[in-house]
Amino acid sequence: MSTKNTKKMVTKQSIQNAYIDYVLTEGEQPKSVYIFARNNEMEEQEFYQFFGSFDSIEQSVWTDMGAKTIAEIKTQEVWAQYSSREKALSFFYSFFELAKSTRSFANYSAKKISKGFSTPKVWQGLKNEFEAFAAAILQDGIESGELTDRKFFADKYKDALWLQFVFVLNFWLNDISAGFEKTDEAIEKGVNVTFDLFQRSPIDNLLDYGKFLAKNGVKM
Repeated sequence: MSTKNTKKMVTKQSIQNAYIDYVLTEGEQPKSVYIFARNNEMEEQEFYQFFGSFDSIEQSVWTDMGAKTIAEIKTQEVWAQYSSREKALSFFYSFFELAKSTRSFANYSAKKISKGFSTPKVWQGLKNEFEAFAAAILQDGIESGELTDRKFFADKYKDALWLQFVFVLNFWLNDISAGFEKTDEAIEKGVNVTFDLFQRSPIDNLLDYGKFLAKNGVKM
């Protein structure tokens, strides 16, 4: 009885998995798309149906982690009752719980990132996912009165939250504590401090008082 070889279906996920396995085994990217495709029983054109380069695979892995985290936390029954602060904390905790399964890849990918103030290209898709999510929950917080709608500054809240996320991400990559408990502590303290800055403070009261005095012709 003859048997017919069944060609494996090529998917975005299968390419990601094959790429991650290769770089973690070899410590570097494949020499070429042609060799990578041949070794994984696919045509070169099948690779290009999903990705334009190896770097784009890495970017997609980070982006997909962010998108998956957002999709999962929004299914929680209590999601609608969460404050903006609680929604942000939920994202942070859930993202790093999910990232544990790809920590070796995260370390490999992050080591190639050059130091600087601009967002690394490999994290650009993740940043887009994060900022869209952050902008929505922060706007909810402003509308509910949880957060202060400061002129010129409220639009920058999402940027501050992204910087906090990058800080925690780098902290996690260097965390050697059991169960990454230090990262959980960094999340709690960092997110809470950031949201404290978004809420009304004595400085806001002082500024409002100054505006009141100026409006009513009182000179200090």
